[in-house]
Amino acid sequence: MNEQKDVIRDARVLGVPKMMLLGLQHMFAMFGATILVPILVNSYFGSDNQVLSVQVTLFCAGLGTLFFHVCSKMKVPAFLGSSFAFLGGFATIASLDQGEFATMSDSDKLAHACGGIIVAGLLYLVLALIIKLVGVKRVMRFLPPVVTGPIIICIGLSLAPSAVNNASTNWILALIAFAVIVIFNIWGKGMFKIIPILMGVVISYAVALIMNACGLTNPDGSAILNFAGVASASWVGLPPFQLPKFSLTAILVMAPIAIASMMEHIGDMSAISATVGENFIEDPGLHRTLIGDGIATSLSALIGGPANTTYGENTGVLELSKVHDPKVIRLAAVYAVILSFIPKVSEIIGSMPASIIGGVSFILYGMISAIGVRNIVENHVDFTKSRNLIIAAVILVCGLGFSNGLTFTIGGTSVTLTALAIAAIAGILLNAILPGNDYHFGENPEADASRGVDMRPHDLEK
Repeated sequence: MNEQKDVIRDARVLGVPKMMLLGLQHMFAMFGATILVPILVNSYFGSDNQVLSVQVTLFCAGLGTLFFHVCSKMKVPAFLGSSFAFLGGFATIASLDQGEFATMSDSDKLAHACGGIIVAGLLYLVLALIIKLVGVKRVMRFLPPVVTGPIIICIGLSLAPSAVNNASTNWILALIAFAVIVIFNIWGKGMFKIIPILMGVVISYAVALIMNACGLTNPDGSAILNFAGVASASWVGLPPFQLPKFSLTAILVMAPIAIASMMEHIGDMSAISATVGENFIEDPGLHRTLIGDGIATSLSALIGGPANTTYGENTGVLELSKVHDPKVIRLAAVYAVILSFIPKVSEIIGSMPASIIGGVSFILYGMISAIGVRNIVENHVDFTKSRNLIIAAVILVCGLGFSNGLTFTIGGTSVTLTALAIAAIAGILLNAILPGNDYHFGENPEADASRGVDMRPHDLEK
């Protein structure tokens, strides 16, 4: 596998207090994007009250992550947060005003959306079964570096507008968060060097408190910090769980989106494998990670939460911190579950200015794309060949060009494929169709190793 210097694979050597801080760092990394999903979904319904609860979302993210780790033999350092791929489906169901949906309340519409997500999660099991029956080697031959590399690049770059939009709400705070992370990552000593993101969040939030106390505002005149929700929130409270409902219309909207999320899952597994230098595609196996992700998604929807997906933000944290122990991710998951029962603390963390999230995201999202570039370079993808150029070009254009996805109608219902799903499907099809394929999975273990998807035993070349 890749030689990685100063990598920590067992965080216990750092001691319990440092492990707790590292888990907190991962929790902060996923928090902004995870709670953004219910915020966006609630905006689709146009309701002042929360239709999709932040508390339920946090609970499902934490519990889903723990369940994923059980399914993946506790080996994969992945965090499962709210999936953005299903936002188009939520928007479609929120706007339905015909048939049984004409007089349906927002809460019932959400319940039907969750029913569709349960079916989508179960589709993961179908792909996992295919992989188990035919073998990962036959499946991965359709995912060479010329396909997975650009897809990983798209995963990071597709998130880039979100980073810029958040940072633009207050560039001063965003730059402070960015600068602190860079300073601690490059010049930090000891523990501070492996928690640069947490330091960036804490220091920039402290600056935000000072600026707010001095009466300063964001450039648009809005308050830098808003504690209204904190004051009204209780200290302890159960998340407002709700049961799903099923209808063919909602299933037809939500279930096909699983194509997108499954392709993103495979891309994320490749990215995580490459980042930590482990062969997670083989061990614990892609079928196991798919089962964990799929069942976590279905369980989330079963209690009124959004779909789950492996989070690129936390992959960026792994790259920065060089601490690759899955136990740290599980600590972050436990924090998320605990926070879901403490509304006031959830609101305090939720009061974090968007600009700080943007400053942190500048690095995290860029790291994801950089990993994709590294995979292409280390695998020596030959771009003097037209087929490779065409495949990569189409993936990049689809992944970045279809910003609103591709919407089509099935049974009178609009279905939206996300840009990443379109890019993945296009890349896989072109690689299978175009002649001159110069890549054969398993024949060059050294090249496969740089993506973390080789077929060799794990104890070699570590």
